[in-house]
Amino acid sequence: MNHNSFRFGNFFARSHYQRGCVAGNHPSVVTGQALPCPRSAQGHVEAKVWARDGLPTTNRILFIAALSRRISARLSAIGIAAFCSIHAAGAVELKVLSGGAMRAALQELARIFENTSGHKLLIEYGVVAKVVEQVAGGDPVDVAILTRPLFEKLVGIGKLVGGTEAPLAHVPIGLAVKASAPRPDIRTVAAWQKAVLNANVVTYGDPVMGDAAGVHVAHVLEMLGLAEVLRPKTRLISPAPGQSGAQYLTGLFQSGETEIAMAPISVLSETQGIDIVGLLPAELQSHDLVFLAAIPSTCRHPAEAKVLIDFLAGAPAKAVYQAKGMEPG
Repeated sequence: MNHNSFRFGNFFARSHYQRGCVAGNHPSVVTGQALPCPRSAQGHVEAKVWARDGLPTTNRILFIAALSRRISARLSAIGIAAFCSIHAAGAVELKVLSGGAMRAALQELARIFENTSGHKLLIEYGVVAKVVEQVAGGDPVDVAILTRPLFEKLVGIGKLVGGTEAPLAHVPIGLAVKASAPRPDIRTVAAWQKAVLNANVVTYGDPVMGDAAGVHVAHVLEMLGLAEVLRPKTRLISPAPGQSGAQYLTGLFQSGETEIAMAPISVLSETQGIDIVGLLPAELQSHDLVFLAAIPSTCRHPAEAKVLIDFLAGAPAKAVYQAKGMEPG
């Protein structure tokens, strides 16, 4: 027992007696008089117990007040923790499907978005035909990034939500050779035609796989009457699942399986062991290689998906597209 508390308790009891406030008739401060105590008999017993045990009423009040403060502080801490938990619970994982031509920019932008928003991005890359297949098949997807003609097709069949789209960038097609190899002149259509005819092996995206740039290059070669001539020396970009076009193309150059490659400039920017000669002449470019982001009908987090699309269409993202050789849309 705390000795100070005992003394304080005795003081309280003595002062209580002195005020004539003890149960029963006791001498008051006036000699010869006895006053009834306003406390009940039970209150009198408690007063004597507190005096004996050294736990005065004042101490009990202070103790209860201190305990209340501790409980209040604890509840506040619980409230803050709950608030943080709610905030953390507000972060979602967004599934994104994108054409491979946007990979170079999205890899960089995804880190920025995740750090600033708290959301997580699960991005799958592939040829745009694969993106269309998954969206049209009803896979749960929050954001789809694909070329304009395919976007319009999916809106028409109700698989993309019209009005949610935002143009991101036009991706021009470039030409590259192995590092340190002679760089051909491709400034005009005639010069470009001479360069591809002189090469021993020519590479571009596989149109059968649905590669948008590959489909366009194949169409250009057909229109110019070069398709049959180049067919025997054509090596198509056909990456395995999970492999990027740039990784596949890097392997072709390293193994000496190609001399000239035509692909989206963003893909070439990620390819190792090459020199980028430049862009194909303007007459040979495709206006359809404009990539848009939109929300599929199977989107699970539409509000957060819109936040991502707004970010991908914003000024900081445009600077990244431009740095990757794209033309911000």
